[in-house]
Amino acid sequence: MYHAIVFLPLVGFLIAGLFGRVIGARPAEIITTALLAVSAVLSWVSFIQVGFGEEPMIRVQVAQWMSVGDLRVDWAFRIDTLTAMMLVVVNTVSALVHLYSIGYMHEDPHRPRFFAYLSLFTFAMLMLVTADNLVQMFFGWEGVGLASYLLIGFWYKKDSANAAAMKAFIVNRVGDFGFLLGIFTIFVLFNGVTFDAIFPRVAEFADARFHFLGIEWHALTIACLLLFMGAMGKSAQFLLHTWLPDAMEGPTPVSALIHAATMVTAGVFMVARLSPVFEYAPAALTVVTVIGGITAFFAATVGLVQNDIKRVIAYSTCSQLGYMFVALGVGAYSAGVFHLFTHAFFKALLFLGAGSVIHAMHHEQDMRNMGALRRYIPITTAMMAIGTLALTGFPFTAGYYSKDAIIEAAYASHTSAGSFAFLATVIAALMTSFYSWRLFFLTFEGNARWSNADHHAHGHHEGVEHDDRSHDVEPATHADHEHGHHGAHTPHESPLVMVLPLIVLAIGAVVAGIVFHDAFLGHGYQEFWKGALFTRPENTILEDLHHVPGWVPFLPTVMMILGFLLAVYMYIVDAKKPAQLAADHPILYRFLLNKWYFDELYDVIFVRPAMAIGRFFWRTGDQRIIDGLGPDGISARVLDVTRGVVRVQTGYVYHYAFAMLIGVAALVTFYLFRGAH
Repeated sequence: MYHAIVFLPLVGFLIAGLFGRVIGARPAEIITTALLAVSAVLSWVSFIQVGFGEEPMIRVQVAQWMSVGDLRVDWAFRIDTLTAMMLVVVNTVSALVHLYSIGYMHEDPHRPRFFAYLSLFTFAMLMLVTADNLVQMFFGWEGVGLASYLLIGFWYKKDSANAAAMKAFIVNRVGDFGFLLGIFTIFVLFNGVTFDAIFPRVAEFADARFHFLGIEWHALTIACLLLFMGAMGKSAQFLLHTWLPDAMEGPTPVSALIHAATMVTAGVFMVARLSPVFEYAPAALTVVTVIGGITAFFAATVGLVQNDIKRVIAYSTCSQLGYMFVALGVGAYSAGVFHLFTHAFFKALLFLGAGSVIHAMHHEQDMRNMGALRRYIPITTAMMAIGTLALTGFPFTAGYYSKDAIIEAAYASHTSAGSFAFLATVIAALMTSFYSWRLFFLTFEGNARWSNADHHAHGHHEGVEHDDRSHDVEPATHADHEHGHHGAHTPHESPLVMVLPLIVLAIGAVVAGIVFHDAFLGHGYQEFWKGALFTRPENTILEDLHHVPGWVPFLPTVMMILGFLLAVYMYIVDAKKPAQLAADHPILYRFLLNKWYFDELYDVIFVRPAMAIGRFFWRTGDQRIIDGLGPDGISARVLDVTRGVVRVQTGYVYHYAFAMLIGVAALVTFYLFRGAH
């Protein structure tokens, strides 16, 4: 069964990728989607067997991968509750995205390539989550990076799509460099990379130290910080977050698959998987908590003013990932993973719902050119409302159980970092509610601004990012940019093949929290996890969060209501208020609209110096030194000499006779002078 779960997406990739042009687009779509559906069903069977059955952790040997000295790496699947949960998330969302893409991408001529990339991404993610060792995890880690590059830059004829794909790839390389160093450190400490070789021996190295640069460092803390650096890149945490919003250049199903449910949660999964190591590195957990709190707050502030419907959801993803890391940082691993699980449903729902809106609006993405869509696309409206309720933490939806548990855990930690994270996440909850309902009201309520939106009237704007002077955001990206569907049309509901995945995800967004709350966070959670998540005996955070003061669990709901009321006032009651506030506070507005100017800052600090260094080595090192003085330079001089010699060889007898006379005269002169001396 586990071989089928992991390798069916790879089979789909090979069929669609190698034979897509031969068999045609429709068979490629059907085959890849059917294979993913089978994987998804088997994943749920596995989840029920492993999580709720008596079956302990299973190790499935696939092959021996490599054996070098003391390093032995097998290709094997580690199937425990954490893996089974991730299999459900990855394959369920991927199967629904495949199905949705049949409708969304129906006019794109390169559909086989698109579906091949989707299946390749899914296979790489499955390799990551089933990894039995750090090397296999790194293989999957890099595999999803490659697949995300291909998917974000799917419309490669667009410069903005290529730039976004490059940005995602390069920023992730920064994090992955740290992740690789972390793996090296673990290998040096434990003389192995398999989890079975590492986890039982972590306590032995609780106080291990090493000397570097004349300083004594706590070994596990350094290892965990390096590993977390990889998580920061992959999960778009503060400082390494800049690639995530730009990744919206890819088709909308890509956003739902990569940036809602799977790739961006790889960092969260990795920290949870390595919880036995992180438990013995409290300083590293403090860093995780602080970075998570900052990310939750930062991304929420930027989401307040974005106008592109996908950008708002992208920053929401960034913020929610911050919540997950707060839970991991305070030791509530189960709460963080629970939010990962529930978030997959409602965030994929929101992204695919946004895609349905873009489809209805003929590829318009600017919310300022929408409005009153509730009357035209009622099913999409209802699905987006459910997703918004779940995201904002409306009572008894999925987000209510998981997000509130994280806030309670941050409070219950009673540490400085936990208190900071508690404050950051509570404020972020208020902002999340506001910008989520802002998106809903701008898109579905009010007046129809699309009917008279002259220069934006459902046309095709290439994805060029406007600067702060225009207050605009990135316009739509869709296959029809290349084929043309110009002119204003009445918005229309999406076809059943796109609506059906929305309905399935909406069910998950409503019931996932209440159904699985006791398993993930209840008093019997240890029987559910069966050791997949490790906590030291002194870590009682999951028990403590049930005993916080009464106002703490109530606070996120209050924030949610306040955010909703504020959005109602500013976008329903007094619709002129937002523009007035932006005009009254132009510096703050531009600061948030331009994402705290991180892109500009990184451009000055990293990009321009790197370009200058590259230009110096190119012009001075390559052209002047290597081409001028090196092998190329020597060959050029030889050519110059031979060209000069060739000119002497004219073929005229009198030229040669004249040269001979000059030679004779020179010889005579030489001997005369020599004889005189």
